Amino acid sequence: MMDPGMVPTIDPNPLPAPFWVFKLLLVGTFFLHILAMNFMLGGAALALLARWRQKRNPYGSRIFLDVAKNVPSFMAATISLGIAPLLFVQVLYGQYFYTSSILMAWPWFLVIVLVIAAYYGFYFVSYRAQQRPRASGRVLLFSTTLVLVIGFIYTNNITLGLAPSRWMQKYFSGASGWHLNLAEPTLFPRYLHFITAAVAVGGLLLVLMAWAKWKQDKEYAHALFQFGGKAFLYATMAQVLVGFGFLVSLPRDLRMMYMGGNVLATSLLGFGVLGALLSIFLMSAALRKQNIRLAAIGVTGLTGLIVLTMCIMRDILRDAYLKPYFHPQEFAVKTQWSPMLLFLGLFVAGVVLWVLMLKWYGFFTRTKAADR
Repeated sequence: MMDPGMVPTIDPNPLPAPFWVFKLLLVGTFFLHILAMNFMLGGAALALLARWRQKRNPYGSRIFLDVAKNVPSFMAATISLGIAPLLFVQVLYGQYFYTSSILMAWPWFLVIVLVIAAYYGFYFVSYRAQQRPRASGRVLLFSTTLVLVIGFIYTNNITLGLAPSRWMQKYFSGASGWHLNLAEPTLFPRYLHFITAAVAVGGLLLVLMAWAKWKQDKEYAHALFQFGGKAFLYATMAQVLVGFGFLVSLPRDLRMMYMGGNVLATSLLGFGVLGALLSIFLMSAALRKQNIRLAAIGVTGLTGLIVLTMCIMRDILRDAYLKPYFHPQEFAVKTQWSPMLLFLGLFVAGVVLWVLMLKWYGFFTRTKAADR
């Protein structure tokens, strides 16, 4: 273990609100960010799968067009909703986040370039998919791959920030700025945990789209429902296995925290597992009975609670990793409620505006283009 004295000290500037307020804001805004990211990445992945299977699915091309045209909106939401939790991480865990970012400076800077390139590709597909169907498939694959690379860089940064004991060795081994955290046992299980979840939530995006079109075009909505519902089922089943692998990869003391060592952590894990199994059962029943309301309202609502649970578990795990070094009582606090209320008001207004923009952009409208 690294000497706690080697960790940079807490920013002496006082917090403008109590520590617990920032904790709630961090978890809450990250929850919204991760939902938007899952819709974006999972939706793009399923759009590609629909295009690939279009010979077996007569609606494959239309599903591709319907989903792909909305991906830029979810990309914008992912970026916008990601700013707030990133800022709160810097406020509460700045000395860990900044250190890991410096150690892997070049990949971290590269994120900006990758985001711009991926964003451009998503817009190309959104506006040119009908005119250039073949190129749009390749471009969507390229942009989705860039997003996967961005996620991998983020996972490296987050896990490296949780391992101060590795900082000195990486720093003195060379000032290249390319120090990824590839030796971390939890790196790939954690990364797969997020990617698999994105595919499952992407399936729910298709279910919600089917619900919106249920009365307009029953046949197409049925195909969309079946495709999205099955994607959710298979991804959630895989997520149970991936989540178990992630749990096993944790250090023993942290793993035992979720297996009886900590009441809250164990309870949250139990709810997450039982909730995942229940969501599988409910989606299976909804597909058999063609009950779109059960899937769109019941399964989606339950999945939202599970994602929120996982966000809380993630925060508990971060504090457990940093327990030898991180002491919240050391923060100075000078409460300033007016800026906090202004932030909350603008944040809520921004989320509402994004939902309206998504509606205006055509998320709830029927695609009139013929299948290709």
